[in-house]
Amino acid sequence: MKKVRAISLISGGLDSILATWLILQQGIEVIGVTFYTPFFNLELPKKACEFLNIPLHVVDITEEYMAILKNPRFGYGKNMNPCIDCHTFMVKKAKELLPKFDADFIITGEVLGERPMSQNKQSLRLVEKYSGTEDILLRPLSAKLLPPTKPEREGWVDREKLLDIKGRSRKVQLELAKKIGLKEIPTPAGGCLLTEPNFSRRLKDLLEHSKNFDKRDLKLLKIGRHLRINDNTKVIVGRNKEENEKILSLARENDTILKATEPSPITIVPNKIIEDEKELQEVARITAYYSDHKMEPKVKVKAKLGKGEKEIEVVPYNKENFPYKPI
Repeated sequence: MKKVRAISLISGGLDSILATWLILQQGIEVIGVTFYTPFFNLELPKKACEFLNIPLHVVDITEEYMAILKNPRFGYGKNMNPCIDCHTFMVKKAKELLPKFDADFIITGEVLGERPMSQNKQSLRLVEKYSGTEDILLRPLSAKLLPPTKPEREGWVDREKLLDIKGRSRKVQLELAKKIGLKEIPTPAGGCLLTEPNFSRRLKDLLEHSKNFDKRDLKLLKIGRHLRINDNTKVIVGRNKEENEKILSLARENDTILKATEPSPITIVPNKIIEDEKELQEVARITAYYSDHKMEPKVKVKAKLGKGEKEIEVVPYNKENFPYKPI
């Protein structure tokens, strides 16, 4: 007799851990799957699967996911989080993996009413419909409040051992977490940067000013201070040694890189070699402002312009006349 197997979408959040644990308790083999983009923290699903003692399969979906970010069918949440489109896409991708793992159904940690916009009954049905998983998508934490799925009807899963959690309170989840010995309680958002206001502002700025951004540009959103000086020029300034090193590791030949006399941040203007001398002076003044030399009358700044280099001397901005607010 074939052993029943399930794929569980592991975000690393508390709900996905508990949903998976409930199914494991019924003797069903579970493979953890997490879909990676620069917006998600891979450490959380890794820790979750270690706790659950299940394998983790990581799939990088960044290239496909960018299309969703640019034009989500169901729009964004409070910030730049296209949650319904995101859930639909990931469940659909999980369905495509069922043959690979010889799995029979899919588990998610969605809770009815936990997020008013993306986890109401209508939204949950939309995810099922557009992912093509109407009968094989099981939500163990709210299953008793939803129509029985094939795993329940076939007797693979005992519906009576599933839960009927509803709403935003996490009281039941926290009690269950304590019961199963989960000591570190993950955040409700599961570490998704798209739910964070500061990161969302940067992403929105990128979408508004760049039609052809790529994975590198998304990674840069997580680093440094971001300043937009005009529609065609964004400046990113490293805040410490670690960020300086990350910026240099992501730099390309079509970027402008600036650095003042040490100690100084690394400044990058992504996807642009600055040819206008006035604009280059402006970025150099910003670099000098964030260096340890902003109180000096003049500061020397080295600029790497593609394959060429030049040194310029500028009068740095000070706190009173600095004209930019970080994005």
